[in-house]
Amino acid sequence: MWGGFLEGEAVFFWCWLVLSASDFFFFLQQKGGVSHRRLLRKGGLSTFAPVKGNNKEKEDEEMENRMFCYQCQETAGNKGCTLKGVCGKDFTTANLMDLLIFNLKGIAIITTAARKAGVALDYRTADKTIMESLFATITNANFDYSSIAKRVTHTFNLKKQLREEALSLGVALPDNEAVTMQGTPEEYDQLALGVGILREQNEDARSLKELTIYGLKGLAAYAEHADRLGYNDDEINAFTERALCDVTMGLLSVDELTALVLETGAFGVKVMALLDKANTETYGHPEITEVNIGVGTRPGILISGHDLKDMEMLLEQTEGTGVDVYTHGEMLPANYYPKFKKYKHFVGNYGNAWWQQREEFETFNGPILFTTNCIVPPKANASYKDRVFTTNSTGYPGFKYIEGDEQGNKDFSEVIALAKTCQPPTEIEHGTIVGGFAHHQVLSIADKVVEAVKSGAIRKFIVMSGCDGRQSGRSYYTDFAKALPQDTVILTSGCAKYRYNKLPLGNIGGIPRVLDAGQCNDSYSLAVIALKLKEVMGLDDINKLPIVYNIAWYEQKAVIVLLGLLSLGVKNIHLGPTLPAFLSPNVAKVLVDNFGIAGIGTVEEDIQNLIA
Repeated sequence: MWGGFLEGEAVFFWCWLVLSASDFFFFLQQKGGVSHRRLLRKGGLSTFAPVKGNNKEKEDEEMENRMFCYQCQETAGNKGCTLKGVCGKDFTTANLMDLLIFNLKGIAIITTAARKAGVALDYRTADKTIMESLFATITNANFDYSSIAKRVTHTFNLKKQLREEALSLGVALPDNEAVTMQGTPEEYDQLALGVGILREQNEDARSLKELTIYGLKGLAAYAEHADRLGYNDDEINAFTERALCDVTMGLLSVDELTALVLETGAFGVKVMALLDKANTETYGHPEITEVNIGVGTRPGILISGHDLKDMEMLLEQTEGTGVDVYTHGEMLPANYYPKFKKYKHFVGNYGNAWWQQREEFETFNGPILFTTNCIVPPKANASYKDRVFTTNSTGYPGFKYIEGDEQGNKDFSEVIALAKTCQPPTEIEHGTIVGGFAHHQVLSIADKVVEAVKSGAIRKFIVMSGCDGRQSGRSYYTDFAKALPQDTVILTSGCAKYRYNKLPLGNIGGIPRVLDAGQCNDSYSLAVIALKLKEVMGLDDINKLPIVYNIAWYEQKAVIVLLGLLSLGVKNIHLGPTLPAFLSPNVAKVLVDNFGIAGIGTVEEDIQNLIA
């Protein structure tokens, strides 16, 4: 309903951003940063310099440089993981993901050139490959080297096929290594060393390129979910191809890379709108719901991740089997959808955010199904290791993978059979939590909300969407929620909610002080709500609303949400618990100085700055 309104806001702000980009980033061109890491050009590839001799310092450097990844909030020292991922990913798998991304860039260069030439290629296969493979490289999605290797093989083959076909049809293709590189499985590890993040030596260009790629990873996750429900937008697909092409060809100035980052945010809004449409037209608009957090007396299956299509299939196949179904982590919002409420064996939600799974999976007792991230590598002595299944873009060594057929249908009979042999879940808490405050529900009471604001009953809304994580400093968000004045309301989505959604924060005139819109992609709902309130209140700027932003991030879906908010004109966003390591000092300074992006301080300082 509000899609056109959102697009209008985005276009207005986009025009302003393009006009301002040159002024904002002029000084970046004067300060081309060069990586401090030692690189060597070898065989046309940028690779880590080999260490020779017995020099201890050089040996240590080689050990530290086995990989480089800084895409998540928990990256080592807030600088980058170089030996093993803090997430638990080993360096060979991390490097192989770099090779997978490099192949996707080559595919995108070919399809972008073909689209410009008006030539028909198999764009459908190319786009599905790009979206699913980008999704597989999101933090905590896939730890399985063999799974990623299969994707690399597929992308090499697809790239070769597309290249040959494009050339035969007269498409002029650039002589770019991402397009021409081929390799065998025996060569993958060596090839991967030359195509990683540090291939781009200019620190600021690297920062902007990676910011775009991480945004595209989040966009791809949402596009993949929508596609599984039969919703696809070729404009989004073509943009993703073009963006991957642009960050690879090396032809864009820093100004143009900046514009690309912000355009990625605008397409992030489009893909979140598409997924919102897919979810609500398929399963109904989320309803305000009291969700049971206790347990039943029958064996259960715990479904984690984000994929509602898998949720639907699991509920259908478990009906009448004597096996119950529980959600975990970001699957909690499945409880809000009307279509799922008809299943009597859908008991409720078990546990908390993703990072507590090692303890909660032990006590659940039954099988666990990962539909997407976030997987935490189990301890060596974990009793649940043989009870975990993965599907879609996820994978972990030793976990059984469930493949779908050509239509995406899956057979969960093995999961169900295992569940029947297990004990019922052990109760770890009881009671209910309330959610389901997506845009359809909130806009239905917009007059009541506006009246509460005008009367002073509600002084401020605080958007606290985003991700939860393991760092002890994230207790800040619990303390912040507790310290908020009683005339404030939290708007949330994503797993960040678990830091405060079980606190007794009360309500204001019947409006709960925590309004949970749903999964991380349902940040779109909060944008729709904000823009509608702006219209109803007769304001000319979204930043004049009594709304402030204190967002927690962890992985790349949070990146596309952040870029989406920027594309809609939202300023003065507080982002924590740390600013991303992939922001170079110059890029971070521009975001802080010109968009008001800020880190978090103490609870007391931030309450004073945001609320007072």
